[in-house]
Amino acid sequence: MNDQSLAPHESMELHEMLNFKTLCLAKSKLMQGLVFDQELKALMQKDVEQSTQAIAGLQAVYAKAPFQAPVPPNRPTPILN
Repeated sequence: MNDQSLAPHESMELHEMLNFKTLCLAKSKLMQGLVFDQELKALMQKDVEQSTQAIAGLQAVYAKAPFQAPVPPNRPTPILN
C-alpha cells in the first residue's frame, strides 16, 4: 500500500473491521474463563494473540484515514486467569 490517505468509504469499512475484530477479541477472551478443555482454551488463546496482532495492523492502516473515531483499547479485563 502506498502512502496516500484512504478514501472516506475505505475509512468507514476499516473502522467496521476494527470494531468487529475488537468484538471478536473480547468474546474469545471472555469465553476462555468458561472453558475447561485445555486444547480449546489454548486454541482460544491463539485466537486472542492473532486478533491482537490483526488489530495492531488495522490500526496502523487506520492512521491514514482522512477522519478517525477513537479506537478503544483492545485489552479486555480478564475474568479468570
